[in-house]
Amino acid sequence: MAVSKNDVADEFLTIRDLLRYAVGRFNASGIAFGQGVATALDEAAFLILESLHLPVGDINPWLDARLTEDERQELVKLFEDRIFTRKPAAYLLNKSYIQGVPFYVDERVIVPRSFIGELLFSDALEGLVAEPGEVTKVLDLCTGSGCLAILAARLFPKAKIDAIDLSDDALDVARRNVEEHGMERRISLLHGDLFESLRSQRYDLILTNPPYVDAQAMAHLPAEFRHEPAMALAGGKDGLEIVRRILTGAPKHLAPEGVLLCEIGRGRAILERDFSDLEFMWLDTEESSGEVFWINREGLTQ
Repeated sequence: MAVSKNDVADEFLTIRDLLRYAVGRFNASGIAFGQGVATALDEAAFLILESLHLPVGDINPWLDARLTEDERQELVKLFEDRIFTRKPAAYLLNKSYIQGVPFYVDERVIVPRSFIGELLFSDALEGLVAEPGEVTKVLDLCTGSGCLAILAARLFPKAKIDAIDLSDDALDVARRNVEEHGMERRISLLHGDLFESLRSQRYDLILTNPPYVDAQAMAHLPAEFRHEPAMALAGGKDGLEIVRRILTGAPKHLAPEGVLLCEIGRGRAILERDFSDLEFMWLDTEESSGEVFWINREGLTQ
């Protein structure tokens, strides 16, 4: 016998009950993941914990907690909204996290999910980037929600950060995040197309997670990804048009010992073919291989 939404709220009393229900519904509906979470279980846990204002890191301590009727009704509605609207959980709740740091998000920006965020707080950059106290100027190209600029400000305590985006809408979201994190004095938000508004400024570190989805993939995006602004995803025919422009322009804006850290998706073979004279160092994370490269100014100007 089919179970109605009202029956779910009436009969499923604990977080464990609703978690099981949501995972089953998500798997049966064929919704797509990859915007901050990778599985139906992760998506359901995030929706439950965030909507209940509980720490999002681990659902296990709360599994046997009983919920009020209003909480159950709200969660069931949230699960159904996720299925029928195909909106990512981050948009439904206006919240996303990188390295445990919360950010406001809405459909004016892509859902933050850069591998660079993980790399910044790992040992992978040891010896490749100056010590945190020695970094004084950072540039975040294609800043979107401002998440990487804010993470950089947290990691490099003496650094001033310029964060650039071509989208005024994205900069409005970034401004909200900068203010909520109290970073107004350290992060400057700039409107522009990559380096065009920078004049002669040079940086110890350039971070960038630019649009890199190729044309074929853009034409077949799952519905969830179509809620994101296309200009923040589309990287041209092979996905690397903007990355090429960054490689060309970066040397003029790197300090003598400066470095570029760039995420490119799955285009490694194409990039290495087109820039065969450059020696990219590829940095892997727990969930990625060959999607982020490091290169210093000297390597870009050989």
